[in-house]
Amino acid sequence: MILSSMTKNGGILTAFALLTTGAVALTHSLTAQRISDQEKKQLAEQLQQVLDAHHYDNQLYKDCVIITDERLGPRPEQIIYRAYKSDKPYALVMRHVTPSGYSGDINLLTAVFANGEIAGVRVTKHEETPGLGDKVEVKKSDWITLFKGQTVLGEDDNRWAVKKDSGQFDQFTGATITPRAVVGSVKEAVLFAQAEFDNLFAAANACQGGQE
Repeated sequence: MILSSMTKNGGILTAFALLTTGAVALTHSLTAQRISDQEKKQLAEQLQQVLDAHHYDNQLYKDCVIITDERLGPRPEQIIYRAYKSDKPYALVMRHVTPSGYSGDINLLTAVFANGEIAGVRVTKHEETPGLGDKVEVKKSDWITLFKGQTVLGEDDNRWAVKKDSGQFDQFTGATITPRAVVGSVKEAVLFAQAEFDNLFAAANACQGGQE
């Protein structure tokens, strides 16, 4: 009787463990899919902020190059998305970072057309001072939108500085370091895109199937 009872209880515990494991696995699977879907949605929204969807006809988040280049900042890898229109290279959307913010790294997303003109710029992450440096956020001011339509004429293009440094971009009242860092980083990203545009489109796709 005791052996029978132990066997029965063991079977119940095993069944319970299997059911619990299965439930956890199912929950994880469903949650992982929702997280993945949400991440793709957020990425698509970010990309469309700097490059309107009518400018390309491929699935932008599925076509990218992962590269290490000091012109895009000190991180070991940066992602560059490639936009095509009618199967022709049309624009690059680059993730880049500057470590020169007042409070540390400022992460940016910059889109550049084939002719070197900026389609848009957004700050995606920063730790700048609220009420001062955080004006680089589009929800705090329109300053970041003023890059649209600009281009860089070369390393010696002196327009690419804040007005305090004799350039064309406004600094913020009480905060010069933050806009100075953003202007410098965007300038380097644009120069990088201008110099490497064809090479980047010739590179193998690092996102094919990887972000399904």
